[in-house]
Amino acid sequence: MGKAPPPPQFSTRKGTGAIVLAGIDGRSMIARRFREITSTIESDLGGDLTEAQRHLVARAATLACWCEERESELAQGQDFDASQYATIANALRRLLSDLGLERKARDVTPDLATYIAGRAAP
Repeated sequence: MGKAPPPPQFSTRKGTGAIVLAGIDGRSMIARRFREITSTIESDLGGDLTEAQRHLVARAATLACWCEERESELAQGQDFDASQYATIANALRRLLSDLGLERKARDVTPDLATYIAGRAAP
């Protein structure tokens, strides 16, 4: 059995997170929305993502931005290609499903010490 490849000795600006979209002005509305979507999805996933998950999140954010732009065009009365929109929306759903996004109930029951302290406080 061969040895595993050595870890890379350098990182690109993309790999370090210094840039999100190469060659794109990060101040534009779409770039800000892209960053917002990626950060919220990453937060939903717990924040400690694998490289593969980061790639899926970036693709999902791209598709989400595309869908939002089409929805805005529809609201303005512009032409709307429903079959193209459905295709992209389904691709987005599959990516999000692959990432394992699901709502989970959070336990809000206080522990016994917290409950007693809360009851004892005036």
